[in-house]
Amino acid sequence: MDIKAYLREKKELVDVFLKEYFAPNFVPAVLKESITYSLFAGGKRIRPILCLAACEACDGDSEDILPFASSIELIHTYSLIHDDLPAMDNDDLRRGKPTNHKVFGEGMAILAGDGLLTEAFFIMANSLSNKNIKNTALIRAIKEVAFASGIYGMAGGQAQDLLSENSEPDKETLFFIHKHKTGALISCSLRAGAMLANCTKPALNAITRYGENIGLAFQIIDDILDIEGDTQELGKTTGSDERKKKMTYPALYGIEESKNKAKELISEALFSIKDFSNKAEPLRLREIAKYFLERKS
Repeated sequence: MDIKAYLREKKELVDVFLKEYFAPNFVPAVLKESITYSLFAGGKRIRPILCLAACEACDGDSEDILPFASSIELIHTYSLIHDDLPAMDNDDLRRGKPTNHKVFGEGMAILAGDGLLTEAFFIMANSLSNKNIKNTALIRAIKEVAFASGIYGMAGGQAQDLLSENSEPDKETLFFIHKHKTGALISCSLRAGAMLANCTKPALNAITRYGENIGLAFQIIDDILDIEGDTQELGKTTGSDERKKKMTYPALYGIEESKNKAKELISEALFSIKDFSNKAEPLRLREIAKYFLERKS
């Protein structure tokens, strides 16, 4: 199957929804400018696509959950805006463009992130009006995303990442950071899609193991690209992890072992969903996992 065509198709659906959602003007206008500047800066929409793909793999209709899936991109974008702030990673470039605070100032960047995070849950809650989604499944999915985004997930991982700068790498801390800072939102995107499709417990367990493995692999590959990647292709300055003495897989294990670990995790992810059928829908999850290993940005 042409996984790149599938990714393009789903990305376009997410982009259309988000552009229509943020089309109306609101006051102050600069807040909308700040939000849309980062939201439409060229993201690949990986997390919403994973949510849609998991729903399809569990025989759900991804069209029903498009708003919910798209809202996860708001959470991801908020995290990037805040991550780039001077008090955090102090980055100048994101997706090939000046970071949000460089254009709109630190205060507006913080508010744009706050607005995106809150609006995401407003969009999710609005799915209560969709009669094709069971309210119990929706509440479970919202709870899942909230848990993965907060102190027990992404925020907790980011906190540990900050605390671990200039520290000697150790495998337990490194695993915690990667699992929570990056892996949690990736895994929960998949779990939420499966939940909204009213999947069976065995299917949810399989999707969970798949998500945990590709989530960790995704961040390891990010660590590698920060060393070997091209600044223009990545859209951000390479080598920042080493300059900031971040705790990364290459810093602890070296490049080659990190690459082997990423391959191992992808293999484990594929094994996790081996009992899914060979219909097109589950095959997309398999192809996405393989695509992760090949990505250059």
